[in-house]
Amino acid sequence: MSLEETFTSISQWVTDTFQLPDIIYGELIWSTIILLLFILLGWVVEHIFEHYFKKLAKKTKTKLDDEILRNVKRPIYILVIFFGLYFFIHNLSVLNQYIDQNFIDNIFLLIQILLIAYIFTRVTNVLFAWYAERQERKKKMSQHILFVFRGIFNAIIYLIAFFIFMGLAGIDLTGLAIGGAATAIIIGFALQHVLSDFFSAFSIYFDRPFEIGDFIIIGDYAGTVTKIGMKSTRLELLQGEELVLSNKELTTASVRNFKKMNKRRIEFSFGVTYDTPLVKLKKIPDIIKNIIDKEKLENVHRLDRVHFTEFGDFSLNFNVIYYMNTKDYVKYRDTQQEINFKIIEAFEKEGIQMAFPTQTIYLNK
Repeated sequence: MSLEETFTSISQWVTDTFQLPDIIYGELIWSTIILLLFILLGWVVEHIFEHYFKKLAKKTKTKLDDEILRNVKRPIYILVIFFGLYFFIHNLSVLNQYIDQNFIDNIFLLIQILLIAYIFTRVTNVLFAWYAERQERKKKMSQHILFVFRGIFNAIIYLIAFFIFMGLAGIDLTGLAIGGAATAIIIGFALQHVLSDFFSAFSIYFDRPFEIGDFIIIGDYAGTVTKIGMKSTRLELLQGEELVLSNKELTTASVRNFKKMNKRRIEFSFGVTYDTPLVKLKKIPDIIKNIIDKEKLENVHRLDRVHFTEFGDFSLNFNVIYYMNTKDYVKYRDTQQEINFKIIEAFEKEGIQMAFPTQTIYLNK
């Protein structure tokens, strides 16, 4: 026995039991009872959310579950009431004379599917808001991109709900699919450059070659990332001006990200004069090792090597490589400056002269 036949039998039983003049009265009584039962069920569901789920959520460390419960409690209650209204109207056969039953079924089906989709979007909105708050604290991603993601995700949910309704209502989707495909192709050709930047923003978001606050070098430009948008990314260059680059350009170019650097490798060279005695030349590596010492310089990680490398045009050249345990460019410059001062001071004590470009010319008489 179907649900409709069951409701008809109960309505007939109510009519016979209370000796009502027409079955419409039995249907009205039974429909009212059904509606009241669903209202009671909605109250029970709300009570469970308020006094059981809410207490469980308070015991957790995060407030994410509290926000989800707060956002879905009322829509679920309304959904239950709509089910009651549906059965209330569906059981009244007198309405069939004025309104097509299939029309009523489709209207209530659409409302119910939209309510369920709305509940899903409320949950996803809470999740996106929670994630956006975390990203904002870390200053890693533009809130504009997350807002667009949320809109796209919600649109996908409602689109799926629409197709579910069309399928359950028995509506043919062939013509709609063909028209939608043709429209998508036309829009794709018209907005191919914009869409290219748009999808490049997704690539930047998921691949994360850089984030807001990172110092990067792209081609001839070096600066700090200040904003990552859906079409472009903005850099504050060392000179102070703002550089706007398209996202497509960023995803196809080579990007050097100094924020990802754990240790900084520094290499520098210097030269001493050709008249420096061999004894003093041999002292130079030990002098440099004594200066670039992690116990004496705060940000130095280790000295890698010091070598007398070549006989230059006007100097005997030494090469030095060491590592720093900081990413900070200013600290690197401060440390290198201190090293340079100490090298000059040590060479003055040893009587070693730094070389400068000179040229000796011999004239034959």
